Amino acid sequence: MAGGGELQVLSALDSAKTQWYHFTAIVVAGMGFFTDAYDLFCISLVTKLLGRIYYYRGEGSPSPGTLPPHVSAAVNGVAFVGTLSGQLFFGWLGDKLGRKKVYGMTLMLMVLCSVASGLSFGHTPTSVMATLCFFRFWLGFGIGGDYPLSATIMSEYANKKTRGAFIAAVFAMQGFGIMAGGLVAIVVSSAFRARFPAPAYADDPTGSTPAQADMVWRIILMLGAMPAALTYYWRAKMPETARYTALVARNAKQAAADMAKVLKHHEDVLDQQQQEDHVLVQATSSSWGLFSGEFVKRHGLHLVGTASCWFLLDVAFYSQNLFQKDIFTAVGWIPKASSMSALEELFRIARAQSLIALCGTVPGYWFTVALIDVLGRFRIQMMGFAMMTVFMLGLAVPYHHWTTPGNHIGFVVMYAFTFFFANFGPNATTFIVPAEIFPARLRSTCHGISAASGKLGAIVGSFGFLYLAQSRDPAKTDHGYAAGIGVRNSLFLLAACNLLGLICTFLVPESKGKSLEEASGDNDASATSAAAAATYTNSTVPV
Repeated sequence: MAGGGELQVLSALDSAKTQWYHFTAIVVAGMGFFTDAYDLFCISLVTKLLGRIYYYRGEGSPSPGTLPPHVSAAVNGVAFVGTLSGQLFFGWLGDKLGRKKVYGMTLMLMVLCSVASGLSFGHTPTSVMATLCFFRFWLGFGIGGDYPLSATIMSEYANKKTRGAFIAAVFAMQGFGIMAGGLVAIVVSSAFRARFPAPAYADDPTGSTPAQADMVWRIILMLGAMPAALTYYWRAKMPETARYTALVARNAKQAAADMAKVLKHHEDVLDQQQQEDHVLVQATSSSWGLFSGEFVKRHGLHLVGTASCWFLLDVAFYSQNLFQKDIFTAVGWIPKASSMSALEELFRIARAQSLIALCGTVPGYWFTVALIDVLGRFRIQMMGFAMMTVFMLGLAVPYHHWTTPGNHIGFVVMYAFTFFFANFGPNATTFIVPAEIFPARLRSTCHGISAASGKLGAIVGSFGFLYLAQSRDPAKTDHGYAAGIGVRNSLFLLAACNLLGLICTFLVPESKGKSLEEASGDNDASATSAAAAATYTNSTVPV
């Protein structure tokens, strides 16, 4: 068999030229990440607005209402919990039922729950927040399923020369989701401000939040469903991946037929599958499972490496959002809340966060797309963790210097560079590598486990550090929070997380330029099994 047991159809996939179908697959697979980024970005934008609408403090309060800490944590964090659950469940299901069957489920769940989030109902603030959290959990559940399935599908469709760039491009759709979220919030808030002008909170606490503001956050959340819904038809039309059909479902003839529909294969590929199909069934009938000693021997450290790197990266990556409010206020991008109306505050927050994303976050994604198959996964991940460590220490050591008047721009620049090297670094590679280095029958499951570990890190980073980064002076903490260790000490801890991530990267093998069967070790196992099957059936296996 070609390539030491590698099927002819898989060799054809590895050597296929980049075609229009590859780009279609990137867009279709990337819509889940577009929705993921849009949702997470938008909920952070509308949180302030929700506080003003549903937790108004009364005429005598010097500042507008805000969500209580436990409500804010629930609204922002419940989607993370749903995502973690979805990554584990749909990752496992994708290996059991097939990528295609499960893929449509996740998209419909995202579309329906995005719309339902905007329709959250109730007679009291608590009931509205409860229904919002309910729908956001299931939205996260669907988004979670998209992580292992999109990565696995793209890796199994791509050729080995540009596979890294294709998977990275799917992940980079998050950048478009972030920018779309900011643009939608800016446009919707501007339209409502023009139609329903309102005074600043300091001038009129009640009138600063017009009744129509309740429609604004709902519209913003619901519009995130549109791009995903528009790609449902193409997602339903995608055939099962050849690697799943051939190596897991053990139907090499069907795999060749499916790929002939979308890639320009020669007819002799299909003919050869008719000869190899019986051998394939024999060769894969005794495959070892996730909890077997053989898996631990072959891939145990790899799974520890992918999971730990993703966990440590997300602790640092998601905690960086905690410093945005201080930065934006310091450089004058966002004035005090009392000096703005509710819709003006939404507009300014959306504009400021969009600028950070445009300058720091989005470019990093596309540097990875351009260079992942040149530099390799290992080098980019090492470089990313190293540079994030350097910039975190650069923020932490002279922290008091950065917070003095006149030095804030330097803080913003270094802050943007940490985002840049996260995305031109481990934020992309931790998504790519688990889709390449595990065998086909466990690929989706292992990616789901790695991604769930990352989402656990996101929960720690977003909420653990939300409390930890509070000022050590109880008089200077945010409303409703206890004293913490302060921002400076938190930055030192985050630098340590990045350094640990760099060390854990040594557990992860390089997969650049290798076929998926070579990267996962499937070739060695299948060659041995195929030889045994050939001896048993007294047939000849082509070599």
